[in-house]
Amino acid sequence: MPLMPKRVLHRMVQRGTMRGIAHSGTSLAYGEYGLKALGRCWLKAIQMEACRVALNRHMKRRGKVWMRVFPSKPVSKKPAETRQGKGKGDPAYWAAVVRPGMMLFEIDGVPEAQAREALRLAAGKLPIRTSFIKRAHGATV
Repeated sequence: MPLMPKRVLHRMVQRGTMRGIAHSGTSLAYGEYGLKALGRCWLKAIQMEACRVALNRHMKRRGKVWMRVFPSKPVSKKPAETRQGKGKGDPAYWAAVVRPGMMLFEIDGVPEAQAREALRLAAGKLPIRTSFIKRAHGATV
């Protein structure tokens, strides 16, 4: 079962815009290490699940993983070989709108070398460039 909201107010939404940079969720809030987005995209629920699985597998289920984004946007798609008209297509998948600077994943409870490798593997599953972020010691966020 992919990530998706339990209930939504509207079954379909407009495409919206991905302009600008992220204003909230840009710093480490939970873990010691994080994966920050450098580009913009619609991150599908399937891609987020693939990242989560890659992180947990590499960390051998030690430590803790936080997903800082949630797919709350339904993206619709018309079926293949369908004529135009007849309304908007049915929701095909759920996506999260990602802007530059947004923190995607955070992990804690593992050494830095293992965290860096785990987040590198997770970043390979994403359609955008990302960067590894480490909490500054002595700083409270």
